[in-house]
Amino acid sequence: MATIDEPRSGARAVDRAIEVLNCFEGDDPELSVSELAQRAGLPISTTHRLARALVRGGLLEQDPGTDRYRIGHGLATLARPALDRLGLDQVAPHLYALAAGIRITVSVSLIDDHDAVTVFQARPPVAFCHHQVPRARQSLHASATGHALLAYAPTRAAADLDLDRVRRTGFASELIETEDPIRALAVPIVGPRRQVQGALAVQARAARLDSELVRAVVPAMRIAAGRIAPLFQTTGDTALSTAELRSR
Repeated sequence: MATIDEPRSGARAVDRAIEVLNCFEGDDPELSVSELAQRAGLPISTTHRLARALVRGGLLEQDPGTDRYRIGHGLATLARPALDRLGLDQVAPHLYALAAGIRITVSVSLIDDHDAVTVFQARPPVAFCHHQVPRARQSLHASATGHALLAYAPTRAAADLDLDRVRRTGFASELIETEDPIRALAVPIVGPRRQVQGALAVQARAARLDSELVRAVVPAMRIAAGRIAPLFQTTGDTALSTAELRSR
């Protein structure tokens, strides 16, 4: 990315503002102007000017005590129509019921280019911990969520044992190696026309989400995925038919 100021054309200013907003896609809810500049690859002066403009527009907020920036309410308001188009208002009660039943956060992810992007989380009323929060963006080829999305493409690599296992069992599993290992599970959300609309996923400490709990949780996840599939209203860009998944 550019590291020096360029002429401020309208299009370039918009591109840079988007780069600043994209800095919040990770796990850090608040960032300083220097952290934003480093992540966006922009000069601090440019980043400060863009951040102030985004604050004025309600897309960012600035903590008056720390001067750190965070996503503003205005961005949530703008995102609401997109979430409505997905049918999440109708889907949410089923997700919260599942989360309460299994006592683990339930998430829904969609395909975005070569990644699976989390668009909704339903936390349980009890037994929640931070290990249950999925990454905002995960690789299609290196995550349980991605494997659940890819496994049902009609053209598959014969040697892809991970996807073969997903098709045999009906779910994908991933062990995330951390200091306290995390196990993630995912099942596909398949529409009436055999479109892969998204993936339903859970994750928790592997010590808790052991083989016995997996056997209890997966059937409940598959039932929930079947219930929400008719309600899930993905667009042509996010609801991928198996033919469209061939090139992934």
